[in-house]
Amino acid sequence: MKLFRVLVGLAILSGAMVSISTAKPEYAKKEGKKCTYCHVKMGQKDLNDTGKCYKDNNHSLDKCKAPEGS
Repeated sequence: MKLFRVLVGLAILSGAMVSISTAKPEYAKKEGKKCTYCHVKMGQKDLNDTGKCYKDNNHSLDKCKAPEGS
């Protein structure tokens, strides 16, 4: 029973660490935008035109056109 509790605790901890390590919301917080403002889909690295502009302009939206539908 003690081993079961330890294993459950480790599973919960490892699950929490995976979600923490993959989340990188720095730019979304900085700009006040959702990730899909610059990315094609949530959780993917593929950038839309706004994301490419943002990357090319030193991580600034000043010269970038908002994506369609935003």
